[in-house]
Amino acid sequence: MCMYEKFAKLLEERNLTAYQVSKDTGIATATLTEWKNNTYRPKVDKLMVLAKYFGVPLDYFLEDS
Repeated sequence: MCMYEKFAKLLEERNLTAYQVSKDTGIATATLTEWKNNTYRPKVDKLMVLAKYFGVPLDYFLEDS
């Protein structure tokens, strides 16, 4: 499972939208879209923000499954 699939799974589980996460974290929706389209790989600092936001370890996003 790629990083964005994991992100999408968390969105679904928590009944959130990417827009809401963007507003809450300051990560631009355009950045999230680039991750989704695989045109941009997220930097660790952004993944740390998401991990803290969702209450998951950073490795959740870094490890492929």
